[in-house]
Formats: sequence, structure tokens, C-alpha cells
Amino acid sequence: MLGTLVVLCGAVLAAFAVFAGSEIVGAVLDRPRDGDGNVLWGGTGDTALALLSLALCIPVVLLAARWTQRRPVGTVSSVTGALRWRWLGLCLTVALPVSAAILGISLLLPAPEGGGQEMTWAGLSPFLLGLATVCLLVPFQAAAEEYVFRGWLTQAVGTWFRSPWIALAPQAVLFAAAHGWGTPWGFVDLVVFGLVAGLLTVRTGGLEAAIALHVLNNLLAMGFMAALAGGLATDETAADMGGLMLAVDVPLVVLYAAVVLYLARRRDITTHAPHSTNGHGPRPTHGPHPAHGPHPAHGLHGAEGGYPVPGAKTAPERTP
Repeated sequence: MLGTLVVLCGAVLAAFAVFAGSEIVGAVLDRPRDGDGNVLWGGTGDTALALLSLALCIPVVLLAARWTQRRPVGTVSSVTGALRWRWLGLCLTVALPVSAAILGISLLLPAPEGGGQEMTWAGLSPFLLGLATVCLLVPFQAAAEEYVFRGWLTQAVGTWFRSPWIALAPQAVLFAAAHGWGTPWGFVDLVVFGLVAGLLTVRTGGLEAAIALHVLNNLLAMGFMAALAGGLATDETAADMGGLMLAVDVPLVVLYAAVVLYLARRRDITTHAPHSTNGHGPRPTHGPHPAHGPHPAHGLHGAEGGYPVPGAKTAPERTP
């Protein structure tokens, strides 16, 4: 419970630090301000700040694990005590066609009621700048949301129960709520994504599978939005999706999970924490799931944009 409080306060402080830095630099450069007196950096600049504030949650979670639970920070990543890069690479390979299909089909669907993002070419320079921003920051932003929800929160709740499955529901609902309320379809989609990502975390013993899908989903969607005039300035998120997109997104996410679980079994991916020492000799861990690292408890899904096409699952800019 103390660690969760540290994560929450740390996330708020990280967002405030980014905001304060933006205000200071904006004052020095005499940047224009909106009606509320906030510095305006344009769609790409404001998106970069929002992504950065979310990305900083990764060190917050890792430090909370180290300081409050006295455990190796890598135990938040997987039961092996580190992020498994080869396994992450394989999951990215599986996630690429799935995320591309989600984006492609979304572009073929009728525009949601009330319109949608007008598809006007942003121009080469704005596009390249926006794309560079997205490629640089989105992997950290998407991974940060996984470290908070599927990492920290799953482990924190999981320590109170013998079964890891009870820990999946709270993080999925909180994950959806963090994106704000848009439509019932969007909320359901985010809850389903959170549950599937949590299932993959438990069944594969780490965050790699969830990170891979989250990162590529956001990268493709926001990369596409960077090509549109004002695309990165949109305040739409995955929470705003319609029923048709929900019917497309959920089966593809489930398909991804099925393929990943098949590969995990074929490759005998480790789902149990190894024996660990705590100063009193080796002690076995319990439970074939990442909610139990070396006997600790196991702990944010995508920045601006998300399903404006629909595509990226990310928390809105107003949500640190």
C-alpha cells in the first residue's frame, strides 16, 4: 500500500515537473499562451510533453519497488528479474500485423457520428517532426502504462490474494477510467484490452507481450495522425471509439493473445520466478505468475490520440 502511494505521488510529481519545465522554457522563449495562461507549443509539442509525463512513470514504478519493497527493480518486468528482450522482439513481430490490421480497418469504417479527423496532409516538415516525436516517446509512454497497470497494480493487488486472476479486474477498470469517459464502447474496449494484457502478463510471466501490442498500436495510430494537419492536436482517445470499431478491435486483440500464448508454450517461456535469497537462504516462490516476483507483490495504455482513427490506446493529455 505504501508503494502504491509512492507510485501515485511520483506520477503526479513527474507530471508537475514536466509542466513546470514547460512553463519556465515558455516564459524564456516568450511562447504564446491560451485563455487559461498555459504555454502553447502546438500539437506536436503538447503531445511530446504529455508523452514525456507518462513515460516518467517507468522510473517512478522501479524506484517504488526498490525503495518501499527492497526488491530488485527488474522483478516488476518479469519473473526472471529482467525484461526478456528476445521474447519482446518476438511479441513485436506478432503485434505488428495485428496493429496494422486494426489501423487499416479503422480507416475503412464509416466516420463516427459527429465527424472525425479531417484527412488533410500536414506537410513534409510537420510530418517528419511529429513522426520523430512519436517514435522517440511513444515506446516509453506505452511501456510506462504497462508498468503501472499490468506491472505495479497487478502485483500490488495480487499479494493480497492466493490466485493471481483476482488482481486482473481492478487494474483493467482503472486503466479504462484513466482514459476518461467517452462512449460505452470505448470503455468496454479499454477494459477488454486491460484484461487481455493482464492475462498475457500472468500467462507469460512478464510484461513483454502487453508492452509489444501497446507500443505498436500507439506507434502506428499516432504515426498516422502525425501525417494529418492537426492530427496530433486531437483530444480523442480510445475511450471515444464506436461500436463498429469495438467489434473489430476486440477479436484482433484476442487473436494476438492466442498467438502469443501458443508461442509461449512452444518456446517454454518462463512463468515462475526462480528461487531467490533474502538473507536467510534460498526460498521458493509461489504461483506461476508475475504477480509474485522473488516474493514481492507484482504495477499506465497510450498518450494523445488513441483511436482518433481509432488507433492508439493512450491516456488523454489531461490525465497524467
